[in-house]
Amino acid sequence: MRVDTDEPEIIERVAALDVAKAEVVCCARVPGAGRQRMQEVRTVSTMTAALLELGDWLTELGVTRVVMEATSDYWRAPFYLLEDRFQTWLVNAHDVKHLPGRPKTDRLDAVWLCKVAERQMLRPSFVPPPHIRALRDLTRYRVDLLAARTAEKQRVDKLLEDALIKLSVVASDPFGASGRAIMAALIAGERDPAVLADLARGSLRSKTGRLTEALTGRFTEHHAFLLAQMLARVDAATADIATVQARIDEQIGDLAPAVAKLDAIPGIGPVAAQMILAEIGTDMTRFPTPAHLASWARFAPGVNESAGRPTGKAASGKGNRYLARVLGEAAVSAARTDTFLGERYRRIARRRGKKRAIVAIGRSILVIIWALLSDSDAQFIDLGPDYWARRNNPERKARHHIRELQALGYSVTLNPAA
Repeated sequence: MRVDTDEPEIIERVAALDVAKAEVVCCARVPGAGRQRMQEVRTVSTMTAALLELGDWLTELGVTRVVMEATSDYWRAPFYLLEDRFQTWLVNAHDVKHLPGRPKTDRLDAVWLCKVAERQMLRPSFVPPPHIRALRDLTRYRVDLLAARTAEKQRVDKLLEDALIKLSVVASDPFGASGRAIMAALIAGERDPAVLADLARGSLRSKTGRLTEALTGRFTEHHAFLLAQMLARVDAATADIATVQARIDEQIGDLAPAVAKLDAIPGIGPVAAQMILAEIGTDMTRFPTPAHLASWARFAPGVNESAGRPTGKAASGKGNRYLARVLGEAAVSAARTDTFLGERYRRIARRRGKKRAIVAIGRSILVIIWALLSDSDAQFIDLGPDYWARRNNPERKARHHIRELQALGYSVTLNPAA
């Protein structure tokens, strides 16, 4: 039996904020007479001047740590204004469970959060430094722009289907050079399928017959008007994506060596490396081990056990969806390569399925990233697709098969092949 006699150290001067859109309720607890604790609660506006005055008041009290829950995006204003003056913690609201049966108000929530924080029963969430936050805003906006452009392209495809134009059936990319030329001609008033099919370029010209059949429909002026508007939005989104990407490239600055390091990993390109660094930063001291990083990113199954038996589905839970997306795409790309990661994906996919294999490769990529960012001299070296074959021991495998056959009642004699 293990007896833990350590008592949690009390944070002498601590404050907690219950943040809403218009108001912030602040509870501060400091030492009082004897062993008593003094407590004061104030409600202030979320305007900049009011938050700066709140910071001055906490400074007068000698507060060293300020804790707040992650409430939507409302936590950003007080956190950004106070992070340079105090040890500011952002905590997960799930970790600050309110006791059932107690009244729940903003004031009581602030007091409860402050009492839990002073006993060090909370863990701080990862909040990257300002320059990483700026890069994260850009990379996430780029992802949102890509999603908006994809949605608009899907509307174009639906519109063409409504006009009985089956361009996407024949052309692998309806928005390539051939597809855009055909759609521009449709908007300009051309309706002859043969003339439209003759606008095809490259390899699509070999499918002129099928393309003529696919372009035989009922495309009207109504469709032409909507198609023009949709294509304009697609082009505008494409221009915006290029502008944002150029801004990202400008702001990478000192992170360029880290981007080059991650670019060497199979499945990760420069853009994916930028997105990963924007989500996890470059300071791996926040994650003591690669397992901590994988757990934070929710690329590790949860552990749930009751009465000695595992319960639940051991799901990884909800994590950073932007990071999960880029790691998933990188894992799929790495799976197609003739590398260690590609062979690892194929080995796992045969036994556990493709979805689990993608998560496993995503976790492996995270472990590699942690190792590269933790050591400035580290460089990625691929182990090769034959890594597992080289580690295989033929004698051990033979003994294993012999034992299996003997368990089935056979007598085994080995004769070396000529």
